[in-house]
Amino acid sequence: MADSAPATASRDPHIRTNERDFLREVLETEAAAVSKFGSRVAGGEDLGLHAALDLLESCKGHVVVSGMGKSGLIGAKISASLSSLGQPSHFVHPAEAVHGDLGSIRSDDIVLLLSWSGETQEVVALASILKMDGIPTVGMSGKVKSSLARACSVHIDLGDITEACPLQLAPTASTTLTLAVGDAIALALAQRRDFGKDDFHKHHPGGMLGAGLRPVTEVLRFRVGHNLAAVPDTSTVREALRAGGEGRRAGAIVLVDRGGRLSGIFTDGDLRRHVNGGTLSVLDAPIAGVMTRHPTTLTVDSLVRDAVQLVQEKRLDEIPVVDREGKPVGLVDVQDLIAMRVVKE
Repeated sequence: MADSAPATASRDPHIRTNERDFLREVLETEAAAVSKFGSRVAGGEDLGLHAALDLLESCKGHVVVSGMGKSGLIGAKISASLSSLGQPSHFVHPAEAVHGDLGSIRSDDIVLLLSWSGETQEVVALASILKMDGIPTVGMSGKVKSSLARACSVHIDLGDITEACPLQLAPTASTTLTLAVGDAIALALAQRRDFGKDDFHKHHPGGMLGAGLRPVTEVLRFRVGHNLAAVPDTSTVREALRAGGEGRRAGAIVLVDRGGRLSGIFTDGDLRRHVNGGTLSVLDAPIAGVMTRHPTTLTVDSLVRDAVQLVQEKRLDEIPVVDREGKPVGLVDVQDLIAMRVVKE
């Protein structure tokens, strides 16, 4: 009897092609669900969004989000988005709510309840209890005539969609749409409240987001008048280097005109290029003739993320920071950004 072939040998060579088609169909189905809802919004259809935003805008406490299963996972993310955009929020599991956690919902809170069918027993039960307690609720489901819609103060109609799952069983397009609508609500609410960059920074003091939103003046290691000299552009290169001081110093010299305004910079790289090019006499040359005039700068109003963008786009290692009169106040060194982990080496 012949040896049996390896299991992989009989694999249909077209399976991978078919699999690519299947993956594409899944992604397109989920995208279509969001697009369809967006078209309904653009067409002016009353979906309950504006009423929900009116209610949420009036919230004096937390927006409490609740949902079972996959809806609960989506709800936790929506809650996190609300909190990061200025609206205090927390998630409560609907089953645990009716077994002792109702105390985490207070009289000045508003509750957002998620259930695609609108008939999830635990979620509908929680909505009914909250209605009796006079707690305002926003329901979000795909069924406008569902039990959840009837029990809530406001209902957002997500409409009918086709799940990406071929069996029409696994929540896929429905959870994607719920998440997208939750993001839209969180962002629209933040916009109504004029939530700006400074507010966002207060809510994200740590991590990459927080670091990028810090004023660049807060992270300057080299500051004029402290450990960075503003050298007159009438100096020679030798005089400018001496004015830069000894020990740990910046990788560039900032040059100023007679009015104290930034007129150029001269970097360690500039010096190496001239020396390696054989122009040893550069040390006694006027620095105005070899400096980089009108260099790219940051201002005292710039953020760290602005410095990161310049480093990434223009490959700059040192960036002068100037005040509103054009006078240098410091120098951003790329090594400082690397140390902050906002730029990679």
